[in-house]
Amino acid sequence: MVLAVTMKDVAKAAGVSASTVSRVISDSPQISDATKEKVYKAMEELKYEPNMIARSLASNSTNILGVILPNAEDDLFVNPFFMQAMKGISVHAQKRGYYIMYVFAEDEAEELKFIKQYIRSKLVDGIILMTSRENDKCISYLKTTRQPFVLIGRPEEPRDTLWVDNDNFQAMYNVVDYLIKKGHRDIGFIGGPANLYVTRDRLDGYKKALKMHGLYEDGGSIKLVEEFSQRCGYDAMRAILRYVTPSAVVTTDDLLAFGANAAICERNIHGLDLIGFNNTYLAEYQTPSLTSVDINAEELGIYAAKLLIDKLENEDMPTTHYVIDTKIVERDSTHK
Repeated sequence: MVLAVTMKDVAKAAGVSASTVSRVISDSPQISDATKEKVYKAMEELKYEPNMIARSLASNSTNILGVILPNAEDDLFVNPFFMQAMKGISVHAQKRGYYIMYVFAEDEAEELKFIKQYIRSKLVDGIILMTSRENDKCISYLKTTRQPFVLIGRPEEPRDTLWVDNDNFQAMYNVVDYLIKKGHRDIGFIGGPANLYVTRDRLDGYKKALKMHGLYEDGGSIKLVEEFSQRCGYDAMRAILRYVTPSAVVTTDDLLAFGANAAICERNIHGLDLIGFNNTYLAEYQTPSLTSVDINAEELGIYAAKLLIDKLENEDMPTTHYVIDTKIVERDSTHK
């Protein structure tokens, strides 16, 4: 039987004490680089792997970040936004020596349940929320418990909240301004759930752009849906077309645009410009390929992880939020 290598074995091979090995593993600044190098070399030669559970008990830290995904696991691969953001979170966390623990929640109540489990069990050092709602119960609870967390999205109350987002108002304003300068005057809008700040900000940007160009919003051309799905986009587009045939339609998510495109094709309508949001990898494979706003989802994830880890390692950090740039990626759905 092969016995597991222990910390004492590493200490003996490196010619130091077991407590010194422990401090090296914890990356203590009190240990010299030369001593660290000896210990790392001994660990590598002996193929020693530190006991993460024991380390977390000793340091009261797990080096694990909890991520709450606001959808079922079956939906995760349908909306690539979450995959792209998760990649950014994972890449930065790994560079900083942190691990990720994901959970999938069907609704706000389930998100809150998982957050409470995370905190009670002390499984994670901090939490990343992937969406921002009106009167968000998860944010309120996290603030009362003083659990470190970061939000991907604009919070209702930015004070005392770490957050990362795009300027969604300006991004949608730019989209509508772009369409108006192409000659469009009747522009429809399909947005996600009304209680999400991303929906509100993009709708406000749409309305402001119309107003700035002397155009009037038409309530029949504005549809908000319950979820970001192709089915909802299809139904919303059909409802708009029963009322009017606009010359262009903007949506707040590529999945909504995919559904809207299906309804447009079903009616055999030509020349209607369509724009999505998030620039997911499926956008360029639509027929026609979809013009979309690139929100840099991976970068949103990177900076969310950076903010949270910076907070965990530095209580007095000066930066509390990042605003990530967007750009319009033109394809065939906005006709030349």
